[in-house]
Amino acid sequence: MDYRVIKENDLFILTDTNGNIPEQHPYGLGLYTKDTRFLSKLDVKINGEELILLHSDAAENYMATILMTNPHMERNGELILWRESVEIKRTRFIYNDVFYESLTVKNYYPKSVNIDLSVHMDVDFADMFIVRGFQNGEIGKRTGQTVDGESFTFHYEGADNLARRTYVEWDKDAFSIDGEKGEVFFQFNLDHEEEQTVTFKIQPQHGNEKTVNILSASDALEKLKESYNSWNNSITKVKTDWLPLQRLIDRGLGDLRVLLTDLGYGKFPVAGLPWFGVPFGRDSLIAALQMLAFQPEVAKGTLYTMASKQGTKVDPWRDEQPGKIMHEIRYGELATTEQIPFTPYYGTIDATPLFLILLTEYVKWTGDLKVVEDLKVNIEAALTWIDQYGDRDGDMFVEYHQEASKGIANQGWKDSGDSIVHRNGDYATTPIALSEVQGYVYQAKMGVASIYDKLGDLERAAVLREESTKLKIKFDEEFWMDDVNFYAIALDKNKQQVGTITSNPGHILFSEMLEEDKANAVIETLVSPKMFSGFGIRTMGTGEAGYNPMSYHDGSIWPHDNSMVLLGMSKIQKQGAANVVMEGLIEAAAHFEYDRLPELFCGYDKSVGKAVKYPVACSPQAWAAGTPLVFIQTILGLFPDALEKKIVLSPLLPNGMNELDVEKVKIGEGFLSLSVQKNAEGILELTIIENTTGFDIVQN
Repeated sequence: MDYRVIKENDLFILTDTNGNIPEQHPYGLGLYTKDTRFLSKLDVKINGEELILLHSDAAENYMATILMTNPHMERNGELILWRESVEIKRTRFIYNDVFYESLTVKNYYPKSVNIDLSVHMDVDFADMFIVRGFQNGEIGKRTGQTVDGESFTFHYEGADNLARRTYVEWDKDAFSIDGEKGEVFFQFNLDHEEEQTVTFKIQPQHGNEKTVNILSASDALEKLKESYNSWNNSITKVKTDWLPLQRLIDRGLGDLRVLLTDLGYGKFPVAGLPWFGVPFGRDSLIAALQMLAFQPEVAKGTLYTMASKQGTKVDPWRDEQPGKIMHEIRYGELATTEQIPFTPYYGTIDATPLFLILLTEYVKWTGDLKVVEDLKVNIEAALTWIDQYGDRDGDMFVEYHQEASKGIANQGWKDSGDSIVHRNGDYATTPIALSEVQGYVYQAKMGVASIYDKLGDLERAAVLREESTKLKIKFDEEFWMDDVNFYAIALDKNKQQVGTITSNPGHILFSEMLEEDKANAVIETLVSPKMFSGFGIRTMGTGEAGYNPMSYHDGSIWPHDNSMVLLGMSKIQKQGAANVVMEGLIEAAAHFEYDRLPELFCGYDKSVGKAVKYPVACSPQAWAAGTPLVFIQTILGLFPDALEKKIVLSPLLPNGMNELDVEKVKIGEGFLSLSVQKNAEGILELTIIENTTGFDIVQN
């Protein structure tokens, strides 16, 4: 990872490994919030010269420490500063929408030294879409800088008439301040092994926001650590003797905490850093689904957040329809002036049924029917959207077609332009009905029917079950391909099968919509050499016309894609196949920095020797971070049903694991703690350590 990123709530900073923000960089480095860059330049110099990097660590996403030193400095044969005499430690974090950076300067030269340390900043207030080169448009203008004591402020007036400012303050007397250039100069007079610190606080501001109550760095850091302690105390604890998996779990939980954001409806995971730190329909919903066994409250926050932005009208500019769950929302200048349709944008075919799936799974884990009561209007609106707008032609299949001129053409999770391709290499034309979306719809309606049964709405429940049954029959008739013993990825606008072998039908296993023989056939293909690389299930099978192991969606490996398949395999008790896939992904993770599963990686066969990284994968990324959490649920075969007051368990430890302890899984109004061990004879022993749920345990 050749960048460094830290985030807290809605603010993140993206720098190079030195901790700097060069003015020209292909990654668009900067300090961002609300899709606007509030710092476009940041560097630190010693006596006017660049620092030398010693160590840069990105293991922590909420706090970073970067060690640097000085170059050798002489002028006209006179020594100014011997090389590596001074250590400069950059310590940074974010709290309460303020970026803190402390520069600690320590002298290791045998005698005292006098040095100048300078910090250089600038702001372009650029919209993220412009930074990334996706769009251009009418924008506002810089309106100067103001200096006030030990602080200065950059000003901008947007084309949306919203004032934006970057406020910067520091806590050490500066001997020179140039507000026009954004430069601050400090003198450090240090004896041997003496150190001094200057701390910067940088706060993005919008509209009428004022600079008030910015905490000291020590107080802010203490509160930040308290929030992490609170998070760690609230989540399920996992301990295993299989250290590669333990590292993955710990990394995934840490990454997910960083990606949590609260827009006023409860915490939910944004999609990923650096470019998708925003509410994202399918990504946020799937990541919350992955987290249910560890922190179900995140699902609740995700549901309320998505419901708050549910579509209310027909608006082709944004691909919006009543009841539809959004794809993505943006807050930058191009969005607020409606030069792009992301306010929010609704071009996603799967977020609406996934919203209902997350709701029903959340209820199964928690028994929280108040959420159903609160969101009843949203639930019915989503069901209506599926039937009236999702099914465009009344054939029972939910299809997508881009209406927005600046929208997305392919609107499933494989949303690149080349992802839906026929066996002969032709790209499918819309409207397109994706296989996994039909499974989502089936699962959503069956799940809501179970809830309505519990609430006494038997008539509505019966209607939903009847619709689901009809969909199941027709799906099998239209999508099954006898010649390859597998399901098509999609039907195109002519209702012709898009017959390329892909991972998409694997998602349907979780819905339990497939008959046993067809489910077995799907699994057999997914773990065959055509689809399984040894490191994970590919998005597309080798030998297919569109196959490309370096592609974004046509042969690469996405951990979250695998996780959706794993949930289905485990749910229908195909644990052996699930373990094969998990073992591959766990081995792959060891080839990536910090034992972190990336958003995706290339689909080359394991015989190449190591997992090959995809060049621009997001890291950390929510549903990749959530994938190891699914491993634990899959290994345990853990599927609670608070409506029936039962907990299904069917544990099977993968190769390499002999012990798994899981503590304080929140189910219903209680907790489940258990241990699975493999004895000397290789026989599994399940021990229930605690069960305060009041639910029956059914072991398969």
